[in-house]
Amino acid sequence: GHEPYPYGAGYNAAKFAVRAVSGVLRQELLGRPVRVSEIDPGMVETEFSLVRFGGDAERAASVYRGVTPLQPEDVAECVRWVASRPSHVNVDQMIVLARDQAGARQVHRHQ
Repeated sequence: GHEPYPYGAGYNAAKFAVRAVSGVLRQELLGRPVRVSEIDPGMVETEFSLVRFGGDAERAASVYRGVTPLQPEDVAECVRWVASRPSHVNVDQMIVLARDQAGARQVHRHQ
């Protein structure tokens, strides 16, 4: 929801919508003891690529070739950390990328 990319219109739209909903919730819940946080991970090695490419395992594997992507456990640790902050602290937004990722289309691949 931060950087659109070609051929991802539906996915991009959904992610931008999540950002809008989060922002609205922050405004509507202001003054109540509720925290609204966004954790926005970059490249995470999940089954998403396999689903995206219709079960083509080789094409899905190529997304991660030459890169050490985030793992689901990395994202879970971010969620745990955000949730463990004192009740007066709200982590508004956390963008988490693999070290070799600078954006949706900028990934350094090792030889």
